[in-house]
Amino acid sequence: MSDSASTQGAAAKRSPRGSLIELATVIGLAVCTGAAFEALRPAPPSAGKQAEAPANAAAETSTVVDLPPIVTNLGAPQDTWVRFEGSIIFDPKSLPHPEAVAGQIGDDILAYLRTVSLHQLEGPIGLENIRQDLNERAATRSGGKVHALVIKTLVVQ
Repeated sequence: MSDSASTQGAAAKRSPRGSLIELATVIGLAVCTGAAFEALRPAPPSAGKQAEAPANAAAETSTVVDLPPIVTNLGAPQDTWVRFEGSIIFDPKSLPHPEAVAGQIGDDILAYLRTVSLHQLEGPIGLENIRQDLNERAATRSGGKVHALVIKTLVVQ
């Protein structure tokens, strides 16, 4: 009985060294997370008038079409569901029937999400990899006419 009481008393007391190690670990994780987000942030535009003109021209000629919402289960674990909502950005002059292409891209996304594991979606790097893979699929499906695929919502349950 005295052994269990002394064990509980020892567990209740924490050494200052252990608390410092925990604090250092939390701070290290926070710094790493901040660095990861900083690395994913796009570079600011250059401060020249020449750089602004092409960007504005591209924004004026681009059109956005919403993809149909996609709900499916992931590849692993099978009981995990994902809901995806997104849009495609394209030039209306080069893509005459965007609704048809949006439907085909939606089918490709559905097939892709059924092969993804939950581990692949974790963290900012996982999200960036998924975004890049889906952009490549959209560009391939449209023959390079889709400029970008924008992920609006990606909910995993």
